[in-house]
Amino acid sequence: MTHLVLALDFGGTKLSAALFDRAEHHDGRPRRLDLRREWTAAGADADSEWSTMLRLARGMLAGRAPAAVGVSFGGPVDHDAGLVRLSHHVRGWENIPLRDRLMAEFDAPAVVDNDANVAALGEWRFGAGRGVDDLLYITVSTGVGGGWVLGGRPWRGHDGMAGEIGHTVVDPAGPVCLCGKRGCVERLASGPFMAADYEEAKGRKEDGEAMTGRDMAEAAASGDELAQAFLLRGAWALGAAIGNAANLANPQRFILGGGVTKSGEAWWVEVRRAARATALPEVRFDIVPAELGDDAPLWGAVALTDL
Repeated sequence: MTHLVLALDFGGTKLSAALFDRAEHHDGRPRRLDLRREWTAAGADADSEWSTMLRLARGMLAGRAPAAVGVSFGGPVDHDAGLVRLSHHVRGWENIPLRDRLMAEFDAPAVVDNDANVAALGEWRFGAGRGVDDLLYITVSTGVGGGWVLGGRPWRGHDGMAGEIGHTVVDPAGPVCLCGKRGCVERLASGPFMAADYEEAKGRKEDGEAMTGRDMAEAAASGDELAQAFLLRGAWALGAAIGNAANLANPQRFILGGGVTKSGEAWWVEVRRAARATALPEVRFDIVPAELGDDAPLWGAVALTDL
């Protein structure tokens, strides 16, 4: 009997396939994943991504049959139907029955979910959420999104839209977000938006290139007070949203991942301060960094197959 789980990650900019041997992992702690990864080609569409992923997966399997297939997809997914609703990055994924395609291809059960939910499962099962039954995983990078685990199970909400903490409004008079509302966490705390606000206030770099979130974080670390102000404003916005989520759902832990979380200790201090100031004194929780990095969706895809 095979114990191999095939884990697939259809990310916004890269495709990854990994193998996990259940027989070799008894204590729930992560070891090394055997994986292959390839950047999404310019002009890629759903058909070309499907072909690339099959090539990666078959290369990993080397003729072996998987016991199950777990999938993280970077876009809205109907988990119950195994249907990809769309991709925000690659054309042609509208209403694709990805679960059924994979089951037919590999003759094994398959499970599909969106990347935030899957990463949350990965951290819960193998990372910073081990031993915690109620948590919210939040990624703070080019956008701000999240995934819930409540009672040791993923919680997706009525339409699968639970976890959109990036569109929690914390400043109704704030700048306009891409969603059309003002003062969303994503508008204030994501890397590109913070960099754009910093650039508008300070001007472009000497080489004429647009500012990036990393540029702003480096400027803040070197003592640039304007960069520090935008970074801490974003940390405050995220912390306020976390405090409100703590009051609403009372999770034990918030796990934060993504590039912006690497912005330095002052950022973490402000997130925790704002969260604690917003939450009721009686509401207990902690805020910790994610442990699995870019591999969280792959580990989560493994966990999906065990639910």
